Amino acid sequence: MTSATQEVTARVLDVLVLPGLDDLTDDQVRGADCVWCRASLTADVAVDFGEHTSPSPWSTSTIGMRWYPRACPACTAERAHRGLFEHAPSCEQCVDAAERCEISRALYRLIREGRR
Repeated sequence: MTSATQEVTARVLDVLVLPGLDDLTDDQVRGADCVWCRASLTADVAVDFGEHTSPSPWSTSTIGMRWYPRACPACTAERAHRGLFEHAPSCEQCVDAAERCEISRALYRLIREGRR
């Protein structure tokens, strides 16, 4: 697990906006494919967002269903980049000192790791 992956907290996931379970294939639900582009994933390249139990903020599916969202580094970097631009202007900490914002730092790391 990479350092950025360890920092993917619930607040960071809120910024990344995972798709709802209703919009995912079985392979995406179990983490075999990227939740955004459906590319096949291997353990060494996937960004793991941890185990989730529905309902989640992103889904209206069956209560209690477990799912394991993962993504490819490129999609994660692209979502983190968009998320950073949406998050930073409305975050008081980012306006004052972005390097002190936990969410901003995690998004920046995801951007860097996804572009390697």
